[in-house]
Amino acid sequence: MKEKLKNVFCDTFEISENEVFDSAYMSTENWDSVNHMVLIAAIESEFDIEFDMDEIVDLSSFSKALEILSTKL
Repeated sequence: MKEKLKNVFCDTFEISENEVFDSAYMSTENWDSVNHMVLIAAIESEFDIEFDMDEIVDLSSFSKALEILSTKL
């Protein structure tokens, strides 16, 4: 799960694997409001899940994404 999520982050934000663990909303260059929704859609598609609105708002870093995803799988 962690590896698949890491790949989604790399593809969405065009960052290296080394940058993924430090990625966070507004501190990662390509992570803006539009790419946030692209990320949400990519994670939902990759893992065949749906986030609720609170989770979408709360998903603000790689570690938080991993935490939220862990509760859904």
